[in-house]
Amino acid sequence: MRVAIGAEIRRMRLDAGLSQRRLAEMASIDHGFLSLIERGLREPSLAVLVAIATALGGDVSVRLFPGTGPRLRDPIQARITEALVRILDPRWTRLVEVPVHRPARGVIDLVAHDRAAGIVIATEVQSELRRLEQQLRWSNEKAGSLPSADFWRFVEEDATIDQLLVLRSTRANRQLAERFAETLAVAFPASPIDAYRALTTPDVPWPGSSILWARVEGDAALILESPPRRVPAGR
Repeated sequence: MRVAIGAEIRRMRLDAGLSQRRLAEMASIDHGFLSLIERGLREPSLAVLVAIATALGGDVSVRLFPGTGPRLRDPIQARITEALVRILDPRWTRLVEVPVHRPARGVIDLVAHDRAAGIVIATEVQSELRRLEQQLRWSNEKAGSLPSADFWRFVEEDATIDQLLVLRSTRANRQLAERFAETLAVAFPASPIDAYRALTTPDVPWPGSSILWARVEGDAALILESPPRRVPAGR
């Protein structure tokens, strides 16, 4: 970005027929600093950018685009993702950290693709669920944006997009799953047991969107074959 900004400033300056020294004087900044900015060697502050743009008769626009949740990943999430990747049957092509661009911007933790069956699974891994409704919305938006991912050109036209939510088995997450059992059953109706078998064997059909649970002890993570006790198991 620093290089792109510098190149744009230089282009606008040349279009205006101004020397670096003259533009620096008009913007009330050091000539040497402007030279470094144009070469992408220094990052100007917003105030400096506004001063340069004003001197060139332009404007500065800064936009923040809404996304689908923070990309910050804790080590526990990374271990759970690694454990899931390890147990996937070879029929599943796996892609980690898949960016999507439209209509929603975000990154999907793991995408599993069974080309023969025409199934694409958008997988989200969560060690802690603070706001279930928001998490479900983000997951839906990212899954719906999968066709904008770079790899999608290799996916068959009539592919089905399903979702998989992988939760760390903690007291808080188990209690949340019990409290919002119906909501989760609507969003992830398939049996976790069936989903686990479909992901880990070569011939069990994928049952549809589901939830898997993971146990984390120290540096080790284990994807559970069935939900923890008292946790609802889909429809």
